[in-house]
Amino acid sequence: MGQTIKPYDSEGSKKGQVSQMFDRIAPYYDFLNHFLSLGIDKSWRKKAIRQIKPENQAYILDVATGTADVALEISRQFKSSTIIGIDISKEMLAIGRQKIAKRQLSDKIELQQGDSENLPFSDNTFDAITVAFGVRNFENLEKGLAEMYRVLKPGGQLVVLEFSKPKSFPFKQLYNFYFKNILPFIGRFTSKDKKAYSYLYESVQAFPDGAAFIHILQQTGYKANQCIELTLGVCSIYKGEK
Repeated sequence: MGQTIKPYDSEGSKKGQVSQMFDRIAPYYDFLNHFLSLGIDKSWRKKAIRQIKPENQAYILDVATGTADVALEISRQFKSSTIIGIDISKEMLAIGRQKIAKRQLSDKIELQQGDSENLPFSDNTFDAITVAFGVRNFENLEKGLAEMYRVLKPGGQLVVLEFSKPKSFPFKQLYNFYFKNILPFIGRFTSKDKKAYSYLYESVQAFPDGAAFIHILQQTGYKANQCIELTLGVCSIYKGEK
């Protein structure tokens, strides 16, 4: 797995620091996501949700749900779905609940605070599980993937949306400059957190993307695994089945 990247100093667990970071930046999170990605993040989420098969749309778990953008998109695409969103950050969840209530979807979407590596659900519960920009923040990636596998029904789907590293010249160089220098500069002054958007770049660089992540999915028990690159490799959709 390589080096563990944490948002702040070396003291304390990655899990605790990630929770603290997202609590701090929660009020600015949605704006910065859309602004810094030029709005492309919305299309990424839509494409990821469209990967869920009709037979897997009834009961869906959204892990690392944050402010519930993915849960809301699932409900928009699949009107009959029941969705549970879970996240470690209470401040992100508070914003998510406001968005859900505003859209009068509280009967369709329920948000819970919890640990993605210790999911509070029985085995074989969900038809599908989604994770958008969350697996990169797991303290133990394999444990988190194994937990999601456990609560998936046989035949259920996992759909992961995560940043990846472009490989083609000159886009790779432009992307790295933006991610390493411009994005943290804007994020630092907008979110008032000096480390959050530097951590974003560092954690993306450390994440085992592409074939390496597919291999981890296979080792965890998932089958029919696929990787779909988006926007010249800036982001990828990973699919697997139980």
